[in-house]
Amino acid sequence: MSLRRIRPTIACALLLLAGAATAQPAAPSRGQALYELHCIGCHGTQMHWRDRRQATDWPSLVGQVRLWQANALLNWSSDDVDAVARYLNATIYRFPQPPLPIGERPRQAPSLAALAPSP
Repeated sequence: MSLRRIRPTIACALLLLAGAATAQPAAPSRGQALYELHCIGCHGTQMHWRDRRQATDWPSLVGQVRLWQANALLNWSSDDVDAVARYLNATIYRFPQPPLPIGERPRQAPSLAALAPSP
């Protein structure tokens, strides 16, 4: 087969794969999974919106997550505490926070143009 005949087939296959990949729901983050498994049972998101909330910035949010996981005897690692705090911050609080370490940053998927064969 010639390259001219294969190129449209490859392009269609890549588009179908991209569509299938975006149609699948994203897996929950570790922070979300820990929060939903251990925390949401006792209180919902209304707990975070009350007038006298204890988390007023990033360090205090991390401190509250650390305190409550200790009270619940969960024995989370620092990474677990950070993951839950980041999840809560992304979904509720929106405090300025330190960036993720390079190895933990989400990878960007390559564009379709980068995957297509060059002419």
